[in-house]
Amino acid sequence: MSKLSVGQAIPTFSGPATSETTFNLADFSGKSNLVIYFYPKDSTPGCTTEGQNFRDLHDGFKANDTEIFGISRDTMRRHENFKAKQSFPFELISDEDETICKLFDVIKLKKLYGKEYLGIERSTFLIDKDGILRNEWRKVKVKGHVDEVLEAVKNL
Repeated sequence: MSKLSVGQAIPTFSGPATSETTFNLADFSGKSNLVIYFYPKDSTPGCTTEGQNFRDLHDGFKANDTEIFGISRDTMRRHENFKAKQSFPFELISDEDETICKLFDVIKLKKLYGKEYLGIERSTFLIDKDGILRNEWRKVKVKGHVDEVLEAVKNL
């Protein structure tokens, strides 16, 4: 599988999402820009803060015809609980089999307390209404990140 690059069309993909929906990239063609953000795990400090930041600036994204979706390997049940507890106005996509994670190349070797494991590298992707990858942020640091993404959306 070739690596996605800015300026390239994103291959269509789909996955189960919260609110008993299914995300399908093709459904947004010609309608909305998309911010797809990958995060390691529901209800952890960094992931909660990042989701809250997207929640708090959600109106700014909507005003610029942009939908937000979060993706992790968590189960739908965990996603539903996380979304409800944090009052997220956007859906979370479950990628338990890592199909979408692999498409976007966000599964990386990580270290925690000296142990190595494969996990999601916090990453965000901006896809325009034509399905073209317009920007990507990898190895994201949460502080200030969502403001930067919103600024990129405004400049589309």
